[in-house]
Amino acid sequence: MASLSAEQTLQLRTQLHQAVAACNDRCLYRSAKWAAELLNAFPDSDQDLDTGCDTEPNSPTAEADQWSNFQFSPDPHEARLERREYPKFLMAKSFFDCREFDRCAATLLPSLVPQQPINRDTTSAATKTKPKPTNSLPGLPQLSQRSLFLALYAKYMAGEKRKEEDSEMILGPTDGSVTLNKELSRISGILDDYLSARGGLQSTQESQGFLEYLYGVVLLKGKNEALANAWLLKSVNHCPWNWGAWQELADLLSSAEELNGITEHLPQNIMTFMFHIYCSQELFRSTEKVYNEINQISSIFPNSAFLQTQRALLHYHSKEFEEADGLFADLLLRHPYRLDSMDSYSNILYVMPSRPKLAHLASVASSIDKFRPETCCIIGNYYSQCSEHEKAVMYFRRALTLDRQFLSAWTLMGHEYIELKNTQAAIESYRRAVDANRKDYRAWYGLGQGYELLDMHSYALFYFQRAVALQPWDPKMWMAVANSFANCGRLQNAIRSYKRALVAGSYLDNGGGAVSFASSADPLAGAVGGALDPEILYQIALLYEQDNNMDEASAYMELTLAQEEGPDEDDLPPGAPLSSAGGGIGITQTTSKARLWLAKWSFVKQDWQRASELANELCQDGVEVEEAKALVRDVRARLEADG
Repeated sequence: MASLSAEQTLQLRTQLHQAVAACNDRCLYRSAKWAAELLNAFPDSDQDLDTGCDTEPNSPTAEADQWSNFQFSPDPHEARLERREYPKFLMAKSFFDCREFDRCAATLLPSLVPQQPINRDTTSAATKTKPKPTNSLPGLPQLSQRSLFLALYAKYMAGEKRKEEDSEMILGPTDGSVTLNKELSRISGILDDYLSARGGLQSTQESQGFLEYLYGVVLLKGKNEALANAWLLKSVNHCPWNWGAWQELADLLSSAEELNGITEHLPQNIMTFMFHIYCSQELFRSTEKVYNEINQISSIFPNSAFLQTQRALLHYHSKEFEEADGLFADLLLRHPYRLDSMDSYSNILYVMPSRPKLAHLASVASSIDKFRPETCCIIGNYYSQCSEHEKAVMYFRRALTLDRQFLSAWTLMGHEYIELKNTQAAIESYRRAVDANRKDYRAWYGLGQGYELLDMHSYALFYFQRAVALQPWDPKMWMAVANSFANCGRLQNAIRSYKRALVAGSYLDNGGGAVSFASSADPLAGAVGGALDPEILYQIALLYEQDNNMDEASAYMELTLAQEEGPDEDDLPPGAPLSSAGGGIGITQTTSKARLWLAKWSFVKQDWQRASELANELCQDGVEVEEAKALVRDVRARLEADG
């Protein structure tokens, strides 16, 4: 992407300015905040561009400029409606800001007021064959799109508020899908009639894009994902700067293939690049192409906190914790009161681990806002790292009380319930997480853990397979799959999965280098030449032993033992640095167990010299000493008997 000219930069700033005003008018405050942050992310040299009007306040044209700041629609018909209803619109918006959602809706759309018996016949003339209440309203077309959106959005929020009240406590009997937003059917009916009258999905009429966005959200709540996807695509084409619509569209994607499939239907502008970066991060795809896209967009918005957050999260997903830590620390330094995504930063500090930094982050977040879900998750992570799991659960529950859609809190709470051995609560927490976000591999993995604790290995295998499909280069996922296969008695599948875990581990060690699962019969071939995980090798050997394949078992035990010294120069693959030769892991519990197994196997084969050497080495290791001494005595007894 080439750098923008001064004229293009001015046009982009104007579009963002209009987007902030349009989203604020419709009370889409998160989208407005996102666009406003981007508006202020241009280089400092561009901030002086004159985008406004230099009219004096008392000049004859001041009143006209004041009206122009209200961002009336460029469409003459819409602008006429907006000017006519503007005083009422301002009153309705003030009601929305005070969280009087029903009152806001009734101000702009009186037909949404619950009908009393005395005036039940007022809408009888509008009823049609379908018995939808107040779906077809004669007065509806007389509202501007802006006012209609605010009225229906207020009604949607009123339904969500009542749903939260009816749900009561987290993980209670009425929590979850049991309680519904009862306003969805009415809103859906009105939008269906209104948009159908304008031509539906095939409409070529000019639209602001916000009603299509709301319809997509309502359809998504009703689990009609295919139709929701179509309307959200139409929305982002009409109004590309509404970040909320892009997020809803991203939630519908579960794979990179689906992302590539909708790319051709997206608008050809900078927001599509932003969307691709965000989706790649959500799908854990840390490719060179994604980093190049971030670099290109960052040349236009060098001060963007959003882009820096996406870069940090990509490093986090690649397990490059130091780089992610540095980016988040810089972000916190430049924006000390910004809590967005700081819960992810606390996850990074948790796994590094860095308790002092996590404690500092918890202190900073608590001083900014104690009742933000991000703050509660940060404090919960701190207590979890201190092994105070009951307090951690309390803070994760508090985060969900503040926002039940704060998805990471469900997963983190599930982790804590696993630590507390409350398996049923953990499974329910993880289930709520995957219901809301099917791309969260940690929640799928947690579900597998929960069922594994209940000895329900077939269920555990299913959930571990879902996790590894989302994160195929994480050896931990493949090890869990292999263990479940072994518990189900499917030894060959377990062996293949452990070998894939070795390949995935080599991939991470090489920084995503040239290893692949490929299609070979032995996936281990892709990992030859580097250091391998001895625990995985040992497990493969034990599985071959269970399968009565002693030659393979012996070979993998030898390979486990070889990890103490690391590979020789002759064993390195072409192009590998000589510095990677040697560098073994030294003596560990696992390699000592492999040495004991080999000593016993040599004894069985009557290779007394080899058995004696391995047993003597075990005595020096200080691991399994008593058993090693007994083996030495047995070897000597056999030698004396043969002598």
